[in-house]
Amino acid sequence: MAKTLVVVGAGPGRGMGVARAFGRHGYRVGLVARTKDRLDSQVAELAGLDIPAAAFPADIRDRDALAAALAQATEALGPVDVLDYAPGPSGPVTHATQTTAAAATAQFDLYVLGAITAVGQVLPDMLNRASGTLLLTTGPAATVPAPALANAGLAMAALRNYAQTLHAELAPHGIHAATVTVTSPPASAAAADTIGAAYYALHEDRGPAEAFIGPTGALGPQPPQSSA
Repeated sequence: MAKTLVVVGAGPGRGMGVARAFGRHGYRVGLVARTKDRLDSQVAELAGLDIPAAAFPADIRDRDALAAALAQATEALGPVDVLDYAPGPSGPVTHATQTTAAAATAQFDLYVLGAITAVGQVLPDMLNRASGTLLLTTGPAATVPAPALANAGLAMAALRNYAQTLHAELAPHGIHAATVTVTSPPASAAAADTIGAAYYALHEDRGPAEAFIGPTGALGPQPPQSSA
């Protein structure tokens, strides 16, 4: 029976690399992002590869709209087996000394509250089936101080913590959750496919609570990865 991947924050680079990787392994693909025209183009591209796909436009910051989009995806494609949550940069990104409560809240809404909403929408079905994968994507600022990305880094660090907490709680229930740090955006479709293949391997291997994809030089000394 075909399984379903939903990519929240489905951009033309990393997101499509993940969609192609899972689609080539027989997954149906749901794409969630704000821009309907771009999503329709991505669906057409996947259809050209014989990958069943559908678009569900929603603003990640609109939590009701995001929940509704995921409900529509489940109705159209079947229960979500793999959730890829990867919001793209949005809103002002501030330096540490310029970060206000409002600037931090805007990024927290995007990275953390959106993730909580998405997970909350798909998790009950996963728990009922005792299977599923939650992959929550961050960037290097989640682990390394980056003053020019201060408010985004705060939010990504919180998302990283949330993913690892989910991993600890859900692993005994057959659900794999992990934070994925993509250290640099793909510069080509081939690079995006390499990232997508790494995501598929993370899902299949059900490995640690944290993974890094891409060059690690920008990360500095890496924190130890959990083996839980």
